[in-house]
Amino acid sequence: MKTKILLIYTGGTIGMVKDYDSGALKAFNFKELLQRIPELNQLDCAIDTLSLDSPIDSSDMHPRHWVAIASIIEERYHSYEGFVLLHGSDTMSYTASALSFLLENLDKPVILTGSQLPIGDLRTDAKENLITSIQIASLREHGKPVVKEVGLYFEYKLYRGNRTTKINAEHFQAFASLNYPHLVESGVHLNIFKEYLWPCKRNKKLVVHKVMVEDVAILKLFPGISLRVLESILNTKGLKALILETYGSGNAPTDTLFLDLLKKAIGRGVHIINVTQCSGGSVIMGQYETSTALKKMQVINGKDITTEAAVAKVMYMLGSGVSAKLFKTVFETSLRGEMN
Repeated sequence: MKTKILLIYTGGTIGMVKDYDSGALKAFNFKELLQRIPELNQLDCAIDTLSLDSPIDSSDMHPRHWVAIASIIEERYHSYEGFVLLHGSDTMSYTASALSFLLENLDKPVILTGSQLPIGDLRTDAKENLITSIQIASLREHGKPVVKEVGLYFEYKLYRGNRTTKINAEHFQAFASLNYPHLVESGVHLNIFKEYLWPCKRNKKLVVHKVMVEDVAILKLFPGISLRVLESILNTKGLKALILETYGSGNAPTDTLFLDLLKKAIGRGVHIINVTQCSGGSVIMGQYETSTALKKMQVINGKDITTEAAVAKVMYMLGSGVSAKLFKTVFETSLRGEMN
């Protein structure tokens, strides 16, 4: 029996074709997928397609869309062995991270992919990304899926979704996972690095979380940042968490007024998460004097988490009702392989 794969189109460049009469891009009819990409017939799997009622540009992606996508997977979870999600590249890492938290005890592949050029373009990267994503989603060993997590496939590599970040708006190699190795590499053969795959918990029922709390902000530090800016953000009505992008290994100004603003916010119950603004590396609070004060006031250590995954994780944790007492401990614990 062929492996059943559900292809879900949310929007994005990959779903566009060029009208050669007008030169304009138009949405691709995924009901004609097998006719337009006959190579898919060579895959040993049965492919069904589904499009969102109103496909969206990934710049308009919202937490409610993450919940809607998770719900689609939940409703069809027992009918398919794998899922491939077509998505715009701009916010793909945010969606991949969010789905990794929303889909607890996932034991099937959910692979996100997209493209830098439309599927109808002569030099498109869409076909390779799509075909290989489906092939990876259909991989089986001893009757079980090989990949059992949310992954992101782009330009010959499958990454853990919540470890990725978009690094280039023009090159085909648009994504990177700088703090965790890639899981699969596509060449003449598909090379699977099993030692890096997420080990799902056996016999655990899928739990789909459907609440994401959006009262979160990100602040990137820079030399000369105004205390008024920090104060206005921390005093935002309803703010529950601030992701602070610090320098290097988690360093920040030692100015007393700056530190007092953070301390007061923590005292009011605002969760402050320290993540590095560097592309790779980890927060190590206390390594330098410039981070010792943050450690003492119990700022949450984001370790080597990406900003995208930090946003998704804190929204998920707030939505799950994690208590203030446990919030720091839970955030600093790897839940879906998002941090070391």
